[in-house]
Amino acid sequence: MNVASEFSTSSEDEIKALLDGGTLTVYSVARPITADRPVDRSGVLAVFKFASPAFGGDAAGAIFAANPVPASSVGTPGFARACKADGTVVADFSAGPGPREIKFAEVSCSQGAPVKITAFKFIAEGGWPERPDYYDAHPRPGFAMPMVP
Repeated sequence: MNVASEFSTSSEDEIKALLDGGTLTVYSVARPITADRPVDRSGVLAVFKFASPAFGGDAAGAIFAANPVPASSVGTPGFARACKADGTVVADFSAGPGPREIKFAEVSCSQGAPVKITAFKFIAEGGWPERPDYYDAHPRPGFAMPMVP
């Protein structure tokens, strides 16, 4: 979880309460380095609406108004941005296969096909599984990807 600076002192339970009635927007790769920065190089794959309350009393994970939802475009999930009901960004979550916070029924999304979240957990701030040199990546044709030292 990468929390927006406005909520950096909030506990996990307070963050869960902030998400009541909010949205979870799933994006393709190239997430911003912080949740305070806008998303500029990632396509929206799907948008989920949190129920109110957004999290149950047990460890079952998030509760959504609808799950699955239809995909809005084609791509592979890279991260998801959670916002309050008023649109204020709360946090970014890792998404996709492997050791991620949000898991899906499928590896990729196809426009109009159902996107289903199968697991949602919190990983502590700074526990992102991605390599730091990929944050804010802007791959361009003809330029090499970052090299491992």
